[in-house]
Amino acid sequence: MPPFRLGYKASAEQFPPRRLLDLAVAAEAAGFDSVWTSDHFQPWRHTDGHAPNALVWLGAATQATSRVTLGTSVLTPSFRYNPAIVAQAFSTLGCLAPGRVILGVGTGESMNEVPVGVDWPEQSERFARLREAVQLIQALTAPGAEIVDFEGTYYRTHEATVYDKPDEALPIYIAASGPAAARLAGRLGDGFICTSGKGAELYTDTLLPALAEGAEKAGRDASGIDRMIEMKVSFDPDLARAMEDTKVWAALALTGEQKANIHDPRDMEVAAREAEPYAHRRWLVSDDPDEHLEQLAPYIAEYGFTHLVFHFPGPDQEAAIARYGEQILPRLRERFGG
Repeated sequence: MPPFRLGYKASAEQFPPRRLLDLAVAAEAAGFDSVWTSDHFQPWRHTDGHAPNALVWLGAATQATSRVTLGTSVLTPSFRYNPAIVAQAFSTLGCLAPGRVILGVGTGESMNEVPVGVDWPEQSERFARLREAVQLIQALTAPGAEIVDFEGTYYRTHEATVYDKPDEALPIYIAASGPAAARLAGRLGDGFICTSGKGAELYTDTLLPALAEGAEKAGRDASGIDRMIEMKVSFDPDLARAMEDTKVWAALALTGEQKANIHDPRDMEVAAREAEPYAHRRWLVSDDPDEHLEQLAPYIAEYGFTHLVFHFPGPDQEAAIARYGEQILPRLRERFGG
């Protein structure tokens, strides 16, 4: 069983790289176990938006921190990046921070790929590319692997070698919003990633059973797969401010269909304005620590997640990090850490 862990989401779409690095350091000091960053070429909004390169930023984060696990939530290894280059990059990161680096991957979003000239394919192809990319990355980063010849439908290597890599295998977490990707995580992944605010049935009836199914078919023990979830939380002693803070992330309240073909941050910003009145529905909003703990508890006690990564929406991330470090993390560990 993976250890119970509590992480911080370093939102690259909201903050510039230097500030984001300072926030990672603050999260480590406040007692978070992990720090995860998104990998966007373009952000969810044009006004005050940011999109620092995740690979460059993680390199700096390996040196600015000393204890926390660092990962992507999530990177797409199948369009902008050749998966062999992803394998090389994360092997280098693993050398810089041994035992502290995780590659989190997903099928991607058009807003990050279309602007760089990618013809955005159907979901079936995106899924097939992800599966093949994970297999290639695992082959290249496996301990003892030297020469890798890989002949896939989408990716190929000819006598390829990653020369600098840590002694341990690179952990790969696979993001899933549906059963196919969850089964893939069960078959191939060291961890599984999803997000909060989607309704209990998605986790209990769809995603987690599919994760177990994939593991069983591959002859693996599903209990050894880290079940990670990004928790969208807005916890502030001022309830009105906690509600208001969620509006900057109103795009998250749009349906998948509404967002599917938007690849310009200006258009996404316009679409998100209509969702601002109900943006808070995707977040666990509270001004009371006791109430907030009860909001979080089902994700651990009922759904069985082992790794909660907290995403705060407001501009004052330092205050949110400190508040969680003082009022929430110790109580979660006391109640669920054993």
